[in-house]
Amino acid sequence: MKDADLTEPDGRIVLVRHGETEWSRTGKHTGLTDIPLTETGAYKAELAGTLLATRRYDVVLTSPLQRAVETADRAGYGDAQHEPRLVEWDYGAFEGLTTPEIDEQLGRSWTIWQAGAPAGATPGETVEQVTERAESLLAELRPRVQAGEQVLLFSHSHFLRALAGTWLGLTAAGGRFFVLGTSAVSELGFEHGNAVITQWNHVRGR
Repeated sequence: MKDADLTEPDGRIVLVRHGETEWSRTGKHTGLTDIPLTETGAYKAELAGTLLATRRYDVVLTSPLQRAVETADRAGYGDAQHEPRLVEWDYGAFEGLTTPEIDEQLGRSWTIWQAGAPAGATPGETVEQVTERAESLLAELRPRVQAGEQVLLFSHSHFLRALAGTWLGLTAAGGRFFVLGTSAVSELGFEHGNAVITQWNHVRGR
């Protein structure tokens, strides 16, 4: 019989990126701008719900921005608790711009993972600030996962990637290693006591 002290915790943090919006479809950086899902995004959010339905969740949290709230609702979790720390990276002066537009404006290649975002209509966030936000949330969730609980989070592309990087000890900058599609479902957990990614970027009906 396996020693109970050596048994891996079966808790998970399940991550769901919101469904498609008009801005995500066209590659515009969408931070705190509050826009709805497209018709396709709403449909894919419902499909994401079928990937989640085989498990009971002890904690269900969502970014308060409507694209995440609507995704949670259409996936079957309309009672998800709003968690402000799950909002998207604040893009500041780069809000609503595509990466090529930002590169042209700066006269050089730019990436959020190295340079963060400067102030504009909103303050913008640095890599360090997003790391701090992610770690604040994970500090509350880690003990629950280690106790075997199932946590479900609805959020946004860059923040979920930053959260995964922080989970692995890479800081928010580690998010550069992970691609994440709209309505994608991913999982964080443990293996041999180490924080790991157990599933990434699973999309139903890709």
